[in-house]
Amino acid sequence: MENGLPILLLLLEIFTTLVLLVLVGVVIIAFILYVIDVRQTEHTIRRNYPVIGRFRYIFEHAGSFFRQYFYAMDREELPFNRAQRSWVYRAAKNVDSTVPFGSTQSNTIPGTLVFSPHPFPSLAEAQAISPMIIGPYCRQPYETRSLVNVSAMSFGAISRPAVIALSRGAKMAGCWLNTGEGGLSEYHLSGGADIVFQIGTAKYGVRDLDGNLSDDKLRTIAAHPQVKMFEIKISQGAKPGKGGILPGVKVSEEIAHIRGIPPGMDSISPNGHLDIRSVGQLLDSIAHIRAITGKPVGFKMAVGSMEFFDELCDAILARGEESAPDFITLDSGDGGTGAAPQSLLDNAGLPIRETLPLVVDKLIERGLRERIRLIASGKLILPVDVAWALCAGADFVNTARGFMFALGCIQSLQCNRNTCPTGITTHNPQLQKGLDPTLKANRVAQYVTNLVNEVRVIAHSCGVDCPRQLQRRHVRMVVRPGVSVPLDELYSSAEYRAITLQHPGH
Repeated sequence: MENGLPILLLLLEIFTTLVLLVLVGVVIIAFILYVIDVRQTEHTIRRNYPVIGRFRYIFEHAGSFFRQYFYAMDREELPFNRAQRSWVYRAAKNVDSTVPFGSTQSNTIPGTLVFSPHPFPSLAEAQAISPMIIGPYCRQPYETRSLVNVSAMSFGAISRPAVIALSRGAKMAGCWLNTGEGGLSEYHLSGGADIVFQIGTAKYGVRDLDGNLSDDKLRTIAAHPQVKMFEIKISQGAKPGKGGILPGVKVSEEIAHIRGIPPGMDSISPNGHLDIRSVGQLLDSIAHIRAITGKPVGFKMAVGSMEFFDELCDAILARGEESAPDFITLDSGDGGTGAAPQSLLDNAGLPIRETLPLVVDKLIERGLRERIRLIASGKLILPVDVAWALCAGADFVNTARGFMFALGCIQSLQCNRNTCPTGITTHNPQLQKGLDPTLKANRVAQYVTNLVNEVRVIAHSCGVDCPRQLQRRHVRMVVRPGVSVPLDELYSSAEYRAITLQHPGH
């Protein structure tokens, strides 16, 4: 025992020394990783949460090995599942978008889309997308080739660096950027992108002291060459019948100045426009704004029934087709928002899958389809979504959450707070610093480019040269397990068939 005691103490000393060396090594490594993380700009989470943020990527990688045993599969997360988000992340980073082995999506679930490949696919790999003109009766019509554009996200709902990145990225991609209802800021203009100015129910940015529409401010906004169109927000898919909600914690001095409201107080927009309470007043407002600005004017809404469109078409035809809105943005009942009552978020507004074909057919039936451009919006973030919308009859697609993922959103569901860990929906400078506008602008542009390129892939598989030539016969919808129906039969319209025969590219 006496001889063994020194040996035991020696072993204990060696063990203690090794533990100390390991701890010192861990501290040194952690310090090195900390310095690397705070200085890099590629990963927002790592910059905002040095060292600790690395565990997210470790768990993300390891998750593919463990999910099949312990966790939900790729397609079971909401509102956007892992497979959807992963595609956007890869597209934005311009990395390989192919997947191995086989699809994880079941093609037997009702509502699933299946495109119809042509036996002789198109060989027109590099054909330019045909341009479209919006607002033929305006003094300054807008012509664009864009298919996918940045949907309404106001400065306030999203941060300064996020707006700057979107503006720069939209310019690089050749698409437009919608301001959202929070007004036009210098950050929207900073990247040089085409701008769609949204007029919300509170008329932020174009309101007088009494909250009414100001013609002088309209002229000031329209004087910016980058501002190409004006959109009257009638309703939003995520909260139809409820105005915009910006919590007071996100109303900074700068945002309050742009909106013309007190800082630190909740920014609650009226449920509707006080001066637009009928179809006639809506057309009057469109005509007035168009006359003041000289630029295309349309409106955005979530559809509740087709009675509104019957009344709208009757009024337009009575006044003349020049009185029509230059475009209509159809928002989906499953659209996104920064904050909304759950009762509206979950259970109000029809989905875009139902409303877009109905509105297209209604406009064709009334002879107004060529006059009014249609923009589809609401959870359309993938190539299949964009291709479907074009097949159904849309001219353009808008997405907001797709671009949020391109900016680095991890779906932490903190948009209504000031705690977004990726710096996208927060005005906390410490969290914003992780979002590098230069890097994220490239990802915004790459997302658009890769999204449109894959829509081209679908179009070529269907046998047409350009995505704008996609029609309803090119896609089928599963109606029950083992049975799918082409959209041109599912939405059978004699008028639609007639016009597509005359104008194959819509």
